[in-house]
Amino acid sequence: MYLEIVSPEATLFSGEVTSVAVPGINGEFEMLNSHAPIVSILKEGQIKISGTVSLDEDVESKFTKQDGKTMLAINSGTLEINDNKIIILAD
Repeated sequence: MYLEIVSPEATLFSGEVTSVAVPGINGEFEMLNSHAPIVSILKEGQIKISGTVSLDEDVESKFTKQDGKTMLAINSGTLEINDNKIIILAD
């Protein structure tokens, strides 16, 4: 599935991933390939990305790696998944 993470400053990541876990307002949830369409509000926490993640040098410092996952801390955001494409607008 395709993931795009956009902040007010720039596009932080775009590419194919295996799974994505996010901090939803009602708790953390994970999305895999062929997930049902969702629109959700995100709260402060970590976006956890599984798969081969290639980051541009200018945004690499915003991400961390732990237990084979690439992680991005956010304060809040909005998520939409539809047709195997996830778009996260992150703050």
